[in-house]
Amino acid sequence: MENELWKKVYQIVQTLSNNKRPKRAIYNDADIILTYLWAVLHDRPIYWSCKKCNWPIYYRRRSLPNPSTMTRRLRTQQIQTLLKNIEQHLVNLLPDSICRWIDAKPLTISRFSKDKQAGFGYAEKGMANGYKLHAVADKSGFVAWTIKPMNYHEITAADELINGLNWEGYLIGDGAYDKNKLYDLAGRKSIQLIAPQRIKKAKGLGHRRHSPYRLRSLSLQKHSLGQALLQSRNIIETIFGQLTNLGCGLSPLPNWVRTQFRVEMWVRAKIIIHYIWRQKDKTNAA
Repeated sequence: MENELWKKVYQIVQTLSNNKRPKRAIYNDADIILTYLWAVLHDRPIYWSCKKCNWPIYYRRRSLPNPSTMTRRLRTQQIQTLLKNIEQHLVNLLPDSICRWIDAKPLTISRFSKDKQAGFGYAEKGMANGYKLHAVADKSGFVAWTIKPMNYHEITAADELINGLNWEGYLIGDGAYDKNKLYDLAGRKSIQLIAPQRIKKAKGLGHRRHSPYRLRSLSLQKHSLGQALLQSRNIIETIFGQLTNLGCGLSPLPNWVRTQFRVEMWVRAKIIIHYIWRQKDKTNAA
């Protein structure tokens, strides 16, 4: 499976990179990204993929960049833009969906880590140190996501994600997203946010002003359509599960992936690999 997956990765990267390279550079952008993706695919640090002995025999003829070149080039705007373009190309291949889901997944690291950009906040089992992957997904995969420190508020992250959406339909989340400002923000983009009432024991809504989109959400939840939408929230958990349970998927952050820049780049590479794996899997099933 790995051989077929890598062939697809290689083909997409080479096609989208268009053999671009900076002036006086020995390696083009595709060489840098492929070397990085090879490391990510095997959950290894960059220097590991810079050694020919760690590549299949039929790939060892080509020259490989050294670790310092990799570190320098990966931080350039050109490489980061190409990585985002590769991800966006794969997202554009996904079918449109009227329903999408929003949630966050903790990416924990050691409590004793010296990563100053990580945060200490709520995770699945109490307090933890690290980052969170905030994402909007449909049945095919993630359509928008961001990496934030663990203590970054989910509502603020959701505000940023919804601002970047360009689509109409239903957006379903859990009770943490039951906020008037999120309903208004989504409503201005013709998106109906659906979230269960956060305070379930409340007898009413009180006397303060409520977003008409929140009132519509609560009204929908009294009918079968709204209940069905709420019950579909586990779909994004399935997407998170597929991303993490894949053999080359997003496992706990390794020791060499620290600071927000590296975490974001690592997660993006894992999502790219995940998209290509799902695309290949559907092709084989057909």
